[in-house]
Amino acid sequence: MVHTELDLRERRGIEDMLNAQMPVSKIAAEIGRHRSTIYHDVKRNGLVDEELPPLSGYYGMVGQKSARDCRA
Repeated sequence: MVHTELDLRERRGIEDMLNAQMPVSKIAAEIGRHRSTIYHDVKRNGLVDEELPPLSGYYGMVGQKSARDCRA
């Protein structure tokens, strides 16, 4: 099985679907990934803003930058 990283397009799609309150299992089916991949990416790359909690959440650009920095 070949391992491929999520790309920015997929992360933006995840962000949009999470904002639409779509369940993770449905998001996974939409983008053709396993639901654990989505759960892990959201947990690993989610933004927590303690000063402004309403801004906390998952952002595709933040996830892409975090993944790129982690690989470097």
